[in-house]
Amino acid sequence: MNSFAQTDSIAMNNREVILTGKTCGALPSLKYGPGADRLGGAKMTYLDTAIVLQVVDSLKDDYIVRLSANHKVFIPKENIQFIQEFQKPAYTLTSSWKVSGDEKQDYVSISLDERLPYRSFQLIDPSRIVVDIYGATGNTNWITQLKLAREIKNVYHEQTEDDVFRVTIELKHSQQWGYSISYKKKTLVIAIKRQPEQLNMRHLKIAVDAGHGGANSGAVGLKTGVKEKDCNLQIAKQLEKYLKRSGAEVFMTRSADEDLGMVDRTLMLREANPDLLISIHHNAAGNPNVKGVSTYYRYIGFKPLSVAVLDRMLELGLDEFGNVGSFNFSLSGPTEYPNCLVEVAFLSNEADEKRIMEPLFQRLVAKKIRRGILDWIKNAR
Repeated sequence: MNSFAQTDSIAMNNREVILTGKTCGALPSLKYGPGADRLGGAKMTYLDTAIVLQVVDSLKDDYIVRLSANHKVFIPKENIQFIQEFQKPAYTLTSSWKVSGDEKQDYVSISLDERLPYRSFQLIDPSRIVVDIYGATGNTNWITQLKLAREIKNVYHEQTEDDVFRVTIELKHSQQWGYSISYKKKTLVIAIKRQPEQLNMRHLKIAVDAGHGGANSGAVGLKTGVKEKDCNLQIAKQLEKYLKRSGAEVFMTRSADEDLGMVDRTLMLREANPDLLISIHHNAAGNPNVKGVSTYYRYIGFKPLSVAVLDRMLELGLDEFGNVGSFNFSLSGPTEYPNCLVEVAFLSNEADEKRIMEPLFQRLVAKKIRRGILDWIKNAR
């Protein structure tokens, strides 16, 4: 069988060559495009392993894969392993569903003929999780929902295209607490976290991420040359202290100056399974007049946490740089828990840098983030 490993072109007598591969490696992800900025191509979703994909073209670092008749996306080459024998069926059918739960989560289980690619997105007012399964044709004739499922209100489906099957899950609470998507053999399982029964700090596990570290210094102070990685860690440790005083369990991605890549952090957080994540960073810009605080989220269901934290941070007298959504930051990508990236202030601005260097300011930042989390918890009740 031909492979794209030796060529970046697959044009053969003006015919499209299609090879078949399966996802592999740590955190395989699909991208809408190749991307050119520092955050790379906009991520569409993380995928489980061993999902069958049709590869139709090759770029320098990515393969282009066909999800369905009308949808092509990009995937890093390291996340595709070509397979020698695979005969694509004329139809890949969905079967009947089961909606159930255990002591921690609710589950939607959908049997398929093959491990197909998918994407998910969140909707609000009312709160919903939507999952598109590419290459699937609906043959679901009933859905069994058990009372063990306590967060799921309704589930339904529609065939949005001939080969795109959409699953919609309505939730009982307006605040989404996270979900994961994976396969058990050929059954797609959407596991949905419930809102904690006792919604207070003493019953939450909060992950705190100090951005950068080790050889990755991040931004550098305009006047002092202070390294962002050190400022991030100082505030992260202060936040850890104040969260623990409030009774929370705290998980730190790093507590020292160490190299820790984004994949490592994401896998670490997946294993830790926190209720929420706060990632601490400091900003920089080419224009030394740009300053202020900002918070970031990717998914609309997680926006309220970032807004609550920003509102409290503005009480410090910092300029507002904004609340930024659809942010293509790696730690904003997981759907398993609400997450918020905090860019405290600009190291490239002289006034902001001066405040960043003050130990009192660092403590106040940690207190305001904690206060923002408390506001978010109160609003979610």
